[in-house]
Amino acid sequence: MTDDEWLDAFVSQWQILADLSFSDLVLWKPASEEGDRFVCTAQVRPVTGPTALEEDILGDVIEFEPDRQVTVAFMTHEIAETSDNELGAGIPVDVWAIPVLRHGRPIAVIERHTNQMGMRATGALEENFLEGAEILTQMLMRGEFPLVTPSDKALAPTPADGVVRVQPDGTISYASPNAVTGFRRLGAAGDIEGEHFRDLTRELRAGVESMGQTLEADLDGRLTLEFDVENGGASMRFVLLPLWLEYTSAGMLVLCRDTTDLRRRDRMLVTKDATIREIHHRVKNNLQTVAALLRMQSRRLESPEGKEALRDAMRRVSSIAMVHETLSYSLGEEVAFDDVCDKILTMVGDLAASHGTVKARRRGTFGVVPAAMATSLSMVVTELCQNAIEHGMDSASGNVEVLPERDGDLLTIRIADQGHGLPSDFVLGNQTSLGLSIISTLIKDLNGTLNIENREDGPGAIATVALRVPRVAH
Repeated sequence: MTDDEWLDAFVSQWQILADLSFSDLVLWKPASEEGDRFVCTAQVRPVTGPTALEEDILGDVIEFEPDRQVTVAFMTHEIAETSDNELGAGIPVDVWAIPVLRHGRPIAVIERHTNQMGMRATGALEENFLEGAEILTQMLMRGEFPLVTPSDKALAPTPADGVVRVQPDGTISYASPNAVTGFRRLGAAGDIEGEHFRDLTRELRAGVESMGQTLEADLDGRLTLEFDVENGGASMRFVLLPLWLEYTSAGMLVLCRDTTDLRRRDRMLVTKDATIREIHHRVKNNLQTVAALLRMQSRRLESPEGKEALRDAMRRVSSIAMVHETLSYSLGEEVAFDDVCDKILTMVGDLAASHGTVKARRRGTFGVVPAAMATSLSMVVTELCQNAIEHGMDSASGNVEVLPERDGDLLTIRIADQGHGLPSDFVLGNQTSLGLSIISTLIKDLNGTLNIENREDGPGAIATVALRVPRVAH
């Protein structure tokens, strides 16, 4: 891991240190190899107390001056502290410059700003928070902090959610009010303080999900662990942070968060997603049933025109069913249209060529299109391919190519055949065929354009559709 990667890992977790110390944190990195300047590359404010920096200083540059705190900490490898700084209106601010060391050499300086006017009266919570902040600061200077990054940052607990202080022998010496409330919801009885953390967790951890190695070793504080405890409809997420003095264990800092409501919401979303999938699946099945009924009806007719009309209707229903089949496998608001197009081409080639062999293929990619456009677009592709096979090639053997091209939000679709081409008096819009009427109506609804002309590179015709495909926000 490079120095920059290590600092990025620290910044991803330094909210813990800011909250425990009730302080703003600023990361100063040398701006050049010569080390004549420092640049602020990151800044974070505490959730647990008032800010000491009213304005963002991200990107600010300071000079390498011998009497500056950041310079002193960087050069001496020791914490430089002052209480002379003042916020607006004369509010006192304590500032610590903490050198960040890796392999015995400084790579950056963390400046800690504490608004003393906003500090709460010292109590058990404040004492335990500041003790934890001091130990983490010493670990930072030795290159032992950051620890393991949580697997799910959205559910990761913070000191404001709940803190449990566990001594090296496993005894709980302090639990914040939020932590106590969470344990009560899990079914814990009696005082939390004085209990053995491992034994207490054993009693409550019906359904614990281990994210680390062996749970026994992790609960002893030898490894960093993240796990969930669910009991009686309540759930909590725990993150165990081992604390170390220079050579001996200082126990653990346990961050915990009541995730009962979040888990319930997740389950509701999973149920909703499954319902949406099932709806698309059933719509697809129903449309396929309709297509099968149309096929059966066409076989009973003696009129060629009637048979052809029912086959066309069956093809259109089947193309819509393919879109719903794709949506049944996706939870997003977008459809990967290449798969839909390939299925349409297979179906059209099988149904439309009453004589000979038609090869329909796609070259290029549609990318993803909004689900609201997918059905209309599938119908357009189906009708244009069908029109090329039936009219352009007279249902004989040949090739039909679908050539999609994306340029930002602009989607251009070209459908080319190798047939006899358009008659000299062809004018788009003067036709009475149902297929072209459907195509024109759908493209108008999509705010697109349609053009059909003879090919310049050989025999046959080419239909060009151009439309805007808006990007779907994630």
